[in-house]
Amino acid sequence: MTDKKLIFFDIDGTLYNTSKEVPEDARNAVIQLREQGHIVAIATGRGPFMFKELREMLGIETYISYNGQYIVYEGQVIYENPISNETLDALTKQAHKNDHPIAYCDENDLRVSTREHKHVQSGIGSLKLNFEVTEDQAYYHNNDIHQALLFCTDGEEEAYENNYDDVYFLRWHEFATDVIPKGGSKAKGIEMLIEKMGVDLEQVYAFGDGPNDVEMLSLVKNSVAMGNAVDEAKRVSRYQTRHVDDNGLVEGLKMAGLI
Repeated sequence: MTDKKLIFFDIDGTLYNTSKEVPEDARNAVIQLREQGHIVAIATGRGPFMFKELREMLGIETYISYNGQYIVYEGQVIYENPISNETLDALTKQAHKNDHPIAYCDENDLRVSTREHKHVQSGIGSLKLNFEVTEDQAYYHNNDIHQALLFCTDGEEEAYENNYDDVYFLRWHEFATDVIPKGGSKAKGIEMLIEKMGVDLEQVYAFGDGPNDVEMLSLVKNSVAMGNAVDEAKRVSRYQTRHVDDNGLVEGLKMAGLI
């Protein structure tokens, strides 16, 4: 695999522009990478069902989803790390008491405790999903939940952080915070995949923009931060390209010498 590169792309703000679309030039560039023999993968906080059409469009079969909690290699699941039911029970009770809705996410679906809450509508709405979200407060009882979403304003998650030893909280929206099993991340997912695939870290590239990309961009030496990235992502990356809406992905691929 000395000639092949393993290239990871975040979705939101990296592959997707601010309209939640893949620009045509970016799509063509990713397809070009595959035609050149490189391995293209996704590393995202989204669940697999949220980007199935994207994978099909780009011909991608290897991905890290839910920030490293559900990993697939060439169409086969190689790692799962669900949140314990005990933690979800306690989190649900605390959130209900505080009038903070929760979304329970597995590999196939996303169910919310309270669908009509304004924070749910704003947070879920920003993802521009192509299906209607269902309300189900007991969804986690019979399904493995790889990530939860806590809907609250900035800073309110601090009331939860010291109560749980096995999860951490990572904000991605004004009204929404990911609840993620500890020990898992996009970076950990990359380490698992390169070990399984026998790829040297020097042959790995990563593109991202958000707080959940910082560890990944720190791990991968050939890292590219989008122009719209948070400051910490830019600081740890080898390259900084233009804004995703300004052909940033294609420009970043050129800066990294991939196209």
